Amino acid sequence: REWTMKTSIVFLLCISVFAGFSQGRVVREDETGFAECNVFFPGQVPPEGFTEPFHVKICQQYNKEPRFATLYSTKDKIPLYSAFKFTKPAHSEEENWLVEPQIDDPENDLHEMVHEADIGGAVANLGANQALTSDYVGSGYERGLLNPSLLNEKDFQVATYTLTNAVPLSPPLSKSWHRDIGKVVEQALIPHCSKTDHLYLLAGAIPSSVLVKGKVSVPESLWLAACCDAPEGWSLGLVKKINDENSLADLTVRELEKQFLPRVQLFKGNCGGDKQSQEKREAVLQAVSQIHSGGQVGTSDNQETKDSGWVRRVAGIIATPFIKLLELLIYIFVELVKFVFYFLWLVVKRVVGTVLDGVYSLWNGMVSYLKAISMVLISIPYDVGRVIINIFLGFLQIVQDVVSLTYRILSIPVGFVLHLAAFPYHSICAIPSVLKDMATGIGGTFSLVIDATAAVLHGFYYLAGHIVKRFVPKGSSDD
Repeated sequence: REWTMKTSIVFLLCISVFAGFSQGRVVREDETGFAECNVFFPGQVPPEGFTEPFHVKICQQYNKEPRFATLYSTKDKIPLYSAFKFTKPAHSEEENWLVEPQIDDPENDLHEMVHEADIGGAVANLGANQALTSDYVGSGYERGLLNPSLLNEKDFQVATYTLTNAVPLSPPLSKSWHRDIGKVVEQALIPHCSKTDHLYLLAGAIPSSVLVKGKVSVPESLWLAACCDAPEGWSLGLVKKINDENSLADLTVRELEKQFLPRVQLFKGNCGGDKQSQEKREAVLQAVSQIHSGGQVGTSDNQETKDSGWVRRVAGIIATPFIKLLELLIYIFVELVKFVFYFLWLVVKRVVGTVLDGVYSLWNGMVSYLKAISMVLISIPYDVGRVIINIFLGFLQIVQDVVSLTYRILSIPVGFVLHLAAFPYHSICAIPSVLKDMATGIGGTFSLVIDATAAVLHGFYYLAGHIVKRFVPKGSSDD
């Protein structure tokens, strides 16, 4: 089951790559700015002052090309700003929401943004540092894009549908924000910046203490900063309060920084600083004012324009049912096509899964067979060596036993012969000692007899002298 799941994930990722899903790269702290996405900032210098450790730089890519840059707050689970440029708008694409795996799991091998449903268990701690689709379901908020998809061409548009570019907005506020931003950019900013590739846009959100499901911060304000640095530089700031969907205040970028973004500098040198064209800025502010008041930029009061506008409105009222019917038919057709592709995808997935399971089982069998054969082949020299060593040790034991037995057999007569041979030596050598002992004994006996005889004679002599002295007179003792 785990193998099937992992195989499915790999297969889905491969299809995602070939289908052109959005790619994002989390920029390491040791890299300068946003790497390839520095092109979305004037002078390729990102805003300064966002220095919190939970601020993560993301270079949002699609088809291996940078599309816009995002500074994401892993604490608030929303982007603080997205930097982009205006591209030719395309028709609205279907929302295919993506997530950034490396925000939650930096060691993950998934270096591309993928669909949340395709991740499975491949990402550790998914949702720990970023918002997920489940955080918006049933909350009353929708995923509002900071970089609106309606300001981007097709490839750029697909890349905007990532949860790292979305903040919680009420449906009316999200609709009014995208409508106002689209009108301001297309009708006020683009016409007054002759080189559209030099129009840099920053769309941001200021987090509040209100959390969706105790996790995702609801912005207290939305803001837009624009900088046109060529040929005549000018900049503009716009702010929309979260509690008033119809509010849209215009102010300078410096005022925007002071009021809402302290210690932050959005554009290098304040987009030309004091050298900004005041005339251009006033023209832009006038266009923004007309948009905010509900007017159409560039309208005139002549009757021809009014008549044409009236005709367009009538034509629009008449054509609306047919357009809605056509949209319904297109929607049904798209849904049918999606269903067919989804059914084919399930069939392909099941077939591929079955084939991969069979291949995996066959591979396991081959590996087990080769492993068993290898173990047998490896054990043969070991067993042969062990048998040879045992034979040699047995032979040595036999030799040892033969030598020991031979020694025991030969040790009996050798000892007897040695003792027998040593008997004459010991006997002959003992004769002088015996004769000496005999002579000593005879001499001693003879000396003892002489001493005894002398002692007896001395006794008799002593006894006779005592008797003589006792009984013979003293006078005749001289005789």
